[in-house]
Amino acid sequence: MSEELKARTLKVEDLIEYQEGSVVSREIIRKGTGTVTIFAFDKGEGLSEHTAPFDAMVQVIDGKAEITISGSKHILEKGDMIIMPANESHALHAIERFKMVLTMIRS
Repeated sequence: MSEELKARTLKVEDLIEYQEGSVVSREIIRKGTGTVTIFAFDKGEGLSEHTAPFDAMVQVIDGKAEITISGSKHILEKGDMIIMPANESHALHAIERFKMVLTMIRS
């Protein structure tokens, strides 16, 4: 979508669909200073523990997830958000199907 970025109103939850047994992602914006990506996780799917060199913000737009940051578990539901600090380990697990917007800031 970033190459066709235009001012218009969109329903964020409609920009990506769930796929059975999968994690699906769609990049919305890519700039030198950061990215915005939408993800859809089927129930039980997730991302294993990893680190990133940039601060990131997760906004849950549907469903329920467990996000672990530096060993501390957080349960997030639709409407919740959390900051994942740069260089701290984090992992995600879909308690239910869930969709999120991931904003990464590279500065």
